[in-house]
Amino acid sequence: MTQGCVKMGMDERLKARLQNQRYHLVGEHGGVKVCHWTKESLLRDRMCYKGKFYGVESHNCLQMSPVVDQCNLACSYCWREPHMDTLELTDQDPLELLHESVRAQRRLLSGFGGNDKVNKQKLADAQNPKHVAISLNGEPTLYRRLGEYIDECHKHGMTTMLVTNGTLPKVLEKLDPLPTQLYVSADAPNKEVFDRICKPKWNSGAWHKFEETIDLLPSLDTRIVVRHTLIKDENMFGYEEEYAKIDEKAEPNWIEAKGYVHVGHSQNNLDITNMPYHDEILEFSNTLANLTGLEVLDDSKPSRVALIGKEKIPLPIPDIVKEFPKDLGIAPPTKHLPLV
Repeated sequence: MTQGCVKMGMDERLKARLQNQRYHLVGEHGGVKVCHWTKESLLRDRMCYKGKFYGVESHNCLQMSPVVDQCNLACSYCWREPHMDTLELTDQDPLELLHESVRAQRRLLSGFGGNDKVNKQKLADAQNPKHVAISLNGEPTLYRRLGEYIDECHKHGMTTMLVTNGTLPKVLEKLDPLPTQLYVSADAPNKEVFDRICKPKWNSGAWHKFEETIDLLPSLDTRIVVRHTLIKDENMFGYEEEYAKIDEKAEPNWIEAKGYVHVGHSQNNLDITNMPYHDEILEFSNTLANLTGLEVLDDSKPSRVALIGKEKIPLPIPDIVKEFPKDLGIAPPTKHLPLV
């Protein structure tokens, strides 16, 4: 796992590209970006699928990653910027990272104050987020103090939704506390498909590590979601029974079947015909639900996703133990670096 690990900051070209895409970088490797659905909630009172499925208020959601520039996979369907080719396992102070992230969120939302269409009460609420989606970019389990960061989020009255590719089972096994809801991306039904579309960078045994994670999940005392990103003609129809076996081993609370979207960097690797129609996502979901003894509980056409499980249960929001400092303010303007 430490292969290629060197002490260095974020690549300057990558940093410039991220900043030009309205990421606010925090610390050496972290990043915050306002989610499309946060904007939709503020402007048009629309919620994302996490609101329909789990009760998440989109305007109160902070989207961030402690390692926005690093991942041990190079997935063909990932629409984010390509990551650095080396790994630096970071240990930025968790409380500092949280404060910087909330400050960045406030900074990024500050421009909404002058828009007459914005719900002013929602904008005021958004200054102190209640939900943290640790999933913006990169592989967050590479952050060595992830458990401490999650703990600080909970103490500040925030739920945590951690999304991982599942190739670092030892991190999840030792993670304390666990997130409010743990997402594991299960985007391949077998090793052949995994190696082809998830493209491990250094570890040829990444699939076997993923299998270890699936075996570990039933022992973790938190809400578990297994997410299948469906790529038409690549990992979708014909693989339902293999996915069902993975899901039965994982024993998740819910399964999400989410359609691939042909945007961003993924356009260099896949074709627009790889995007499944929503009806196809529902067809796949109904087949998988029948195989696992579950049911399709809900779906969201704008987000191209279906929820499979037994019942919907809203996220429990922790009590506030620690307040954000009154002088937290907002972050200074981000300086966009030139592409050189």
